[in-house]
Amino acid sequence: MDTRRVELAEFLQAMRQRGSPEAFGFPSGSRRRTQGLRREEVAQLAGISATWYTWIEQAREINVSAEALDRLATALKLSKSERNYLFDMADRRDPQAHQSEVDTAPEPLVSILSHIQVPAYIMGRTWDMLAWNQAAAELFAGLLDVTWPAGQHPNLLRFVFSNPAARQFVVNWEMRSRRLVAEFRADCRSRLEEPEVKQLVSELSSSSPEFDRFWKQHDVLERQGGQREFQHPQSGLIHFQQVTLRLVEQEQLKMVLLQPV
Repeated sequence: MDTRRVELAEFLQAMRQRGSPEAFGFPSGSRRRTQGLRREEVAQLAGISATWYTWIEQAREINVSAEALDRLATALKLSKSERNYLFDMADRRDPQAHQSEVDTAPEPLVSILSHIQVPAYIMGRTWDMLAWNQAAAELFAGLLDVTWPAGQHPNLLRFVFSNPAARQFVVNWEMRSRRLVAEFRADCRSRLEEPEVKQLVSELSSSSPEFDRFWKQHDVLERQGGQREFQHPQSGLIHFQQVTLRLVEQEQLKMVLLQPV
């Protein structure tokens, strides 16, 4: 029997049995033989067939849609982590996976930046640079060392494709910019329909022939570390080793560190 199917069944059973009936609007009663909710009650809350839900808990070979999983997650009052696990075990994409994400860097993470000696910055879902330390401001002169209006953030892709200085600053601009577009496509692959992503792609496709060409190539690369070279206006040619870290609770955020080499 498929391991994931069994795990999905056992997980749903555990989630059903942990809750008290009163918390879900059902009387507890002394005649209950089942701990937590009955299968019929979960099915009622989710608006699905009780027989079909029973088959899920029995790990039968049936296809469970994302819509049904969404209803079950809501009915069982699953946390974000539990919801993610539910969809992973069913091998389905959560339609609400990114609806609650806020593109704001957590204050504890921003505070950590000031204690990092190497250039470091935090990027959001559309690669806005949400926060950075002094070393990063000195490295990205003209981008991070200026005051931005409230509610606006510098954007890495806009800098690379819309700022003429970037072509001199980024060594091997053609190769690096092509790779950035491929990495951005991979990073937002589950969010391509989001208005912010569509707006940014449309804007850059109109303003930059290079971005438009690279985007239409549909290259996909995971954002990786490696050597980065910049031609700084004051410091000259400088080399870094880049490392990108993701937050567990806000996976759309990335902390990028540049270690001098």
